[in-house]
Amino acid sequence: MKVGLFGFGRTGRLVAEEIINDPDCTLTWVVRKSDKNNHEYASDFLGFPKNRQGYFFSMEETKDPEFFCNNPVDVIIDFSSTQGLYEYAHAADCGIHIVSAISHFEQPEIDFLKKLSEKTAVLYSANITLGINFLLVASQILQQIVPNADIEVIEEHFRQKKGVSGSALKIAEKLNLDPVQHINSIRVGGIVGKHEVVFGLPNQTIRIAHDVISRCAFGAGALFAARAIKDQKTGFFTMEELMRAAFIEKIAVNRILV
Repeated sequence: MKVGLFGFGRTGRLVAEEIINDPDCTLTWVVRKSDKNNHEYASDFLGFPKNRQGYFFSMEETKDPEFFCNNPVDVIIDFSSTQGLYEYAHAADCGIHIVSAISHFEQPEIDFLKKLSEKTAVLYSANITLGINFLLVASQILQQIVPNADIEVIEEHFRQKKGVSGSALKIAEKLNLDPVQHINSIRVGGIVGKHEVVFGLPNQTIRIAHDVISRCAFGAGALFAARAIKDQKTGFFTMEELMRAAFIEKIAVNRILV
């Protein structure tokens, strides 16, 4: 699978490493805002000089409508910025799939991605790790089983993170919880990111938790997403939908076996 990566910041670099280390993938190119070291290779900066991958292009170069057809990939993985999606609109015309992992999109950006999904397969997730999406779906299922439980969401992040976690807000939304009353935030050094949903019952407590040990988890999730939609021609998908489909498929298989 040939991958084009948008963004080469703190998370983007680790995602690039995940792609390079995957034997079934090739990091064809990387698009950055900066033109510093343009037309060099990301792999050289990441310590893989014998396996040259990730040819650097500047964002300005993608403004050429023919850029994506002239530099074809199977999928674009986006870890750039909230405005980055407007730079790869022409990729949809070439049938290139899109995996967007931007944390904080407003509705106009989500609508724009949905418009692109009329031309190609698009997957969007504000938190693309496998664990957080498993937590989200599992929490919804458990809430259906124990609808009278007290529920609290705990999110822990590094000290510099501002505001409430977008993933925590989504969890609260999906569980119909007031985020002001039911989200508890902790900011301390040494934590990349942790989310926990606590279900309180009269005689027991159930906790579903996900802890990000390394930002490499985002790369693994993005590649999972890219593979999941590789046979789709068009459509808008989310990681939550993929996880829910996996739950349903597993239940169906178990019923057949029984």
